[in-house]
Amino acid sequence: MTPRNTTTGAVLEEMVLPALRHGKYRCQTQVNIGQRLGGGRHIVDVLAEDPRGKRFLISLKWQQVSGTAEQKVPFEVMCLAEAILSSQGKYHRAYLVLGGNGWTLRDFFINGGLRAHLRHSDLVDIVSLETFISLANQGKL
Repeated sequence: MTPRNTTTGAVLEEMVLPALRHGKYRCQTQVNIGQRLGGGRHIVDVLAEDPRGKRFLISLKWQQVSGTAEQKVPFEVMCLAEAILSSQGKYHRAYLVLGGNGWTLRDFFINGGLRAHLRHSDLVDIVSLETFISLANQGKL
């Protein structure tokens, strides 16, 4: 059995960090923000803070070939929304960034398809990598 390539997350992180810094965000990577729904540590890929002090949770998902990452998207949205709700104003918004060409449901997720099914999903923007880079680069998270 061929081992899975688990380095794509680090590559994706290295793609978004320059855009965030250009947009004047201070960034921390792999930040423990508390407990996930159901237990366990909730580590976000990037915690970004704008010049006004607003903090943003950023989760990065890469799907190079079709697989199981799509099944994890709704749970990730639920965990990010819960982190915002329970933060007592510490976190302003969350972004779930979808990179790679292997997403079958990419358009469904990006176009708000989960909103009809998940409470508080309006606290989490699901965006393509290209859209996120543009927002971050311009300081418009």
